[in-house]
This record gives sequence, C-alpha cells and structure tokens, in this order.
Amino acid sequence: MKTTLLSITMIFIAAMTFAQEKNKKMTFDVNGKCAMCKERIEEAALNVKGVKYANWDIPTHQLNIIMDERKTDAMKIKTAIVAVGHDTKELKATDEAYNSVHPCCKYREDNSDDGAHH
Repeated sequence: MKTTLLSITMIFIAAMTFAQEKNKKMTFDVNGKCAMCKERIEEAALNVKGVKYANWDIPTHQLNIIMDERKTDAMKIKTAIVAVGHDTKELKATDEAYNSVHPCCKYREDNSDDGAHH
C-alpha cells in the first residue's frame, strides 16, 4: 500500500511539473517607434493562438512573450508581426505591409523613439 501511494504521488508530481512547462517566456527584437506601433505589435502577437501575454517596450524594442509551446512557436509569432509591418531580426515585413503603417511609425527611415509623442 505504501509503495502504491508513493507511486501515485510521484506520477501526480510528474504530471504537474509537465503541465507547468507548457508556458515559455521569450524575448525578441521588433522594430517600431511609438505607442501606435506598440499596440499593433502586441495585438498581432496576441492574435496568434497560444500567445498568452505580449508586451513590447518602445525604448528597447524588446517584445516579451509568454506562449504555450504546444500551440505555437516563435516563428509563427514573428510571421504575424511582419504581416502588420514590423521587422524582426529574422524576418522583414514586405514593402506593402510596411507602407500600411501610419507615417509616424516609419522606423526604417528614422529609427528614433517617438514614444513620448503618441
């Protein structure tokens, strides 16, 4: 009986540990300039199934993500972001997607931080 109870306890602990490892934190660079960019980038990331949290920092251009690795991966998130006009280190937005962003969000010509102005 003692061995059975110990086995059940170990299985339960292993299952709980495995379930907690489904969420992964990631950070990667995304080009942009302002609060409008922030909203667009975060919304694109959050629209990817499996992304639970997205926060893009204007000064550092760092996108912090919490995602369920069973449902998505970093490349799917980056693909969604470039689709709305923002470059990452690995992927570049098409000219059409880039040209669709607001004129003040044009980071390729001027990579300054306009976060305080919008």
